[in-house]
Amino acid sequence: MGPKRSIWSFLLFMWCLTHIVSGQIRYTIPEELKRGSLIGNVAQDLGLDVHRLRSGRARIVTRQSIQYTELKTDKGILVVNERIDREQLCGDVTPCSFSFEVILENPMELHRITVEITDINDNSPMFRKDEMKFEISESAVVGSRFILPGAEDADVGSNGLQKYILTANDIFGLKQHSNPDGRKYAEMILQKPLDRESEPKISLKLIAVDGGNPHRSGTVNIDITVLDVNDNPPVFNQSVYRATVSENALKGTYITTVNASDADSGSNGLITYRFSNMKEQLADIFYLDEVTGTITLAGQVDYEKDRKYEIMIEAMDQGGLTDSSKVLIEIVDVNDNAPVINVMSFSSPVPEDSPSGTTVAIINVIDADSDQNGQITCTTDSISPFKIKSTLTNYYALITGSSFDREIVPEYNITVRATDSGSPPLSSTTILRLKISDVNDNAPLFDKNNYVAHLIENNSPGMSIFSVKARDMDWNQNARISYFLEDTQINGSPTSSYVSINTETGAIHAVHSLEK
Repeated sequence: MGPKRSIWSFLLFMWCLTHIVSGQIRYTIPEELKRGSLIGNVAQDLGLDVHRLRSGRARIVTRQSIQYTELKTDKGILVVNERIDREQLCGDVTPCSFSFEVILENPMELHRITVEITDINDNSPMFRKDEMKFEISESAVVGSRFILPGAEDADVGSNGLQKYILTANDIFGLKQHSNPDGRKYAEMILQKPLDRESEPKISLKLIAVDGGNPHRSGTVNIDITVLDVNDNPPVFNQSVYRATVSENALKGTYITTVNASDADSGSNGLITYRFSNMKEQLADIFYLDEVTGTITLAGQVDYEKDRKYEIMIEAMDQGGLTDSSKVLIEIVDVNDNAPVINVMSFSSPVPEDSPSGTTVAIINVIDADSDQNGQITCTTDSISPFKIKSTLTNYYALITGSSFDREIVPEYNITVRATDSGSPPLSSTTILRLKISDVNDNAPLFDKNNYVAHLIENNSPGMSIFSVKARDMDWNQNARISYFLEDTQINGSPTSSYVSINTETGAIHAVHSLEK
């Protein structure tokens, strides 16, 4: 290899250490694709060739417990690795996506890939019960409302629940509503007076239909028993109840109390409370005392998962008349998660002549908290010659802030600290041990400026005269010293004709017998 080529190779190596290439791409695929299905051509979309993926040892880094995708470096494509169930991955959150990073080395590159999962109509609307029973007084006035059980559809968008249908009858009509979160529910509206004597029982069917193609549906039976004379429904004293609870609150923590009154007396005025159209998982989180109307915490809440809950409460008297109210529960965030530091890539050792700004590590920091409690500041020792630089979201580069001198400091223990902005703040640290590799930047030094020796004339050829000694501050091969005589002359003859030197030890010998 010629000297020019060596210089260019060195400059290219130094450029790779001081630059990080990053990019982002996004793909959209439907759920339930078969394993091996193509997601996208990563090499083409990132502007890389397949050889670069292999030489850079491209790999996927993901925080998911299941690796849904696989990078085929021989083809430069991203394929499905595991079955993706959108409902299992995201529930009713839209849009549904997950992200991961692709890291390449030599030089370092960091790319973020986001895969959005679109819904297919693979779930039917379902009611939690097969039947619903109502007891309604024959004195119920026309226009009385009766909340019907809501259906749940794991699909979203047009594939989710779209409407309810009540079997044809001339007594009850159907009115449909939507909660602010988009969930749909329906009420039966009494269209004409009931007559227990002529029709003591009424059987209807409520059908929930989604918007998929073809449609899917679910059904619940509604059995109505007509009771005698209960002419006053319960009435809540508030249409909306508001409450807050801390995410670290213990089970049994009081939240709020709902209250309804009934003008009837006796058994027709006795009221019981119940949750209406509550999601199944919420039944394990909140408890409602059916007699007192007191709501307490039955499980655990997590601000990072759900910041607020909207729950419908139904008050029913003994005659079957009902009223409904809404409870809004806001979760108060607590700084209960410390930052988690992950070292994604670390280059050690680095040459001592590496320029300022050289990247030595890529660090990922994640904090499960939100807002201020999840805002991260990443720092390193103030006295160390290193700096932290933010790159992509949640990613930081550890770079050099000055040059090195291996002969003074051969290695560094670098403390990286991640601190959130909570009150009080939480932090985590990790220590990186960085070794400095030697560069031949020190010349040998003799231990004396001048050496003087006396020799008796007519000496024997090969006789040892004296030795010289030099030291080199560099290490290993860079510190290995060889000794040579300068090309000078003595009395018109080359110095080498009088004395010789051992290139390994520095010992000087007379070549032949000398005369004064």
